[in-house]
Amino acid sequence: MPSAPSAPDLTEALHCAIAGDAAAVELHHRIRHAVFVEEQAVFSSHDRDDHDTAAATIKVLGFCGDAAAGAVRLYPIGGDDSRDWQGDRLAVLPAYRRHRLGGPLVEFAVTTAARRGGRRMIAHIQLPNVRFFERLGWVRAGAVETYVGLPHQPMEIDLTRR
Repeated sequence: MPSAPSAPDLTEALHCAIAGDAAAVELHHRIRHAVFVEEQAVFSSHDRDDHDTAAATIKVLGFCGDAAAGAVRLYPIGGDDSRDWQGDRLAVLPAYRRHRLGGPLVEFAVTTAARRGGRRMIAHIQLPNVRFFERLGWVRAGAVETYVGLPHQPMEIDLTRR
């Protein structure tokens, strides 16, 4: 008796890429808007800020197969030639969270910053996500603070060990 076809393993189809054109950047912003404005109400109307228009900011898309399902951005802190980077606005659409796209997005951001000469990446992590980042090698960097009106844990990772 033939076996039923198995469902595709989307974990094998996970990949990330820099948003390299206007259409990809728009997808990046739509994913962030869906998560941070519509779902979580962290921001009331939009989550864009000056970093989104800075030339040094790198916007990344995460894919499950062909579907754009996640986003993250990263940028040097203190100028274009800084060795310290910040990662933020990590967002995965709810329908794709079970595929574990967050890890590849974080790893892509970390690797990208390291390849550009970064020595350290920092992030402000929502408290429910701290253990996730610790499993990815991040460490707490100070006390919980208020960031965009919510408690966040500052965290960092050494990029020189990549």
